[in-house]
Amino acid sequence: MINFFYLLFISTWLTASIVHAQAYEKIKNILLVMSDDLKASALPAYGDQICKTPNLDRLAAQSMVFDRAYCQGLLCYPSRPSMMRSTYPGSKNKPITLGEHLQKFGMHTSRVGKIFHMGVPNSPRNGDSGLDVPECWTEFHNTKSTETYTPGLYRQINRGTVTKKMEGRQGIGTKERYWAAVEADISDGSDQADYLVAEKAVQLIKERKEAGKPFFMGVGFFRPHYPMVAPKKFFDMYPLEKMKVPPLIEGDLDDIPRAAYGIQNGELLNKTENGRRGMWQAYYASVTFMDEQLGKVLDELDRQGLTDSTAIVFTTDHGYHLGEHGFWQKGNLHEEVTRVPFMIRTPGLKPGRTNSLAELVDFYPTCLDLLGLSQPKEIVGKSLLPILEKPNTQVRDTALSLHNRKKHVKNKGCAIRATNWTYMNYGDQGEVFYDMVKDPGQYTNLIDNPDYAENVRKAREQLSQRLQQVQ
Repeated sequence: MINFFYLLFISTWLTASIVHAQAYEKIKNILLVMSDDLKASALPAYGDQICKTPNLDRLAAQSMVFDRAYCQGLLCYPSRPSMMRSTYPGSKNKPITLGEHLQKFGMHTSRVGKIFHMGVPNSPRNGDSGLDVPECWTEFHNTKSTETYTPGLYRQINRGTVTKKMEGRQGIGTKERYWAAVEADISDGSDQADYLVAEKAVQLIKERKEAGKPFFMGVGFFRPHYPMVAPKKFFDMYPLEKMKVPPLIEGDLDDIPRAAYGIQNGELLNKTENGRRGMWQAYYASVTFMDEQLGKVLDELDRQGLTDSTAIVFTTDHGYHLGEHGFWQKGNLHEEVTRVPFMIRTPGLKPGRTNSLAELVDFYPTCLDLLGLSQPKEIVGKSLLPILEKPNTQVRDTALSLHNRKKHVKNKGCAIRATNWTYMNYGDQGEVFYDMVKDPGQYTNLIDNPDYAENVRKAREQLSQRLQQVQ
């Protein structure tokens, strides 16, 4: 009897191992697609009822969609290299980039558009590489576009300015560039960076098919990062009167420290309903334009017969505030900024959704696991492959986000997101604790509530433990 069950166990184990191996042996390539400043809550895949993203919707339907994925840096520069090196912002630990590691195994690595940090709108206007890491890529390609100075109806949304003139437009280095949008005259957007990124990506996919060599390709779109430029037809999809804006509640911020506000220079927007609606309109228009370009890339992958051998990862560098709590942009530790859209389409595995916590640093080791390659010992991320196989699997208890880790910066902070709560620490400037089950919109700071004293104590302890990984 013992021998029978032993043999049954061995047989079951071998069958599972063979099925596991067969599920991944087809994966030869990784396609990383990144948007810029894309908040998860603005997407239909994450519950938005207004935005139109048919291509992201179809990718989500084929992917494991992570409902609780979090960035490690709250701005473009710390977030992107953190993800591509699988290390935390501010850490002295700097592993080689994913692309460099993959090249050791004979993979071709290529980039078009923004994967590492590029200043916007300066890099797409100049056609330069910004703070890219060229060693990551076998080849890389930049695009050049007019950005704010695109012919069309220019809007300075915070001031209500509407004009077709080029004079006075906010551009590189100007103080109010964050609130600029253009309804571009060229209807297909062929003069825009994201259109050019998609066109080059299509060409690169064809070349990779012809070469027949495994590849890692990074396709980096610039929108919806300001300036929010898109053809007029995309703005027309979102009439101002149908835009829903977050409520402004008197006294909302009285219970959190000033350091928790992050980047705040949108005071004029908070004074006008049309201004806030205009920001949502322009943001949605930019997202839908980006989505159209994504569709071209996905279609070409299908056309070249590479879909079944290519794992696709879609994400962004961080989220974005569009008036929640009166906040605009990024640079704070609230959910709208730290939470990111993250979906992985894996040939051979079922699509689905997961509430398991994930960090962007987990991208690197997950790719290596999908390809069956070894991992550098220096990386800090955890492979998400167990979650891709079984969505209820937990690989993390918390997700860590960091801001301004430099010694002499005042508004430095860090946060951990657990399944049911978020804890933020701003040193001697204060702390914040939210019950994410009862208060998902993060309106009530419970840091001094005696009913949560034990939760706060454990959160402090867990954050201290997590910060040891940042050294």
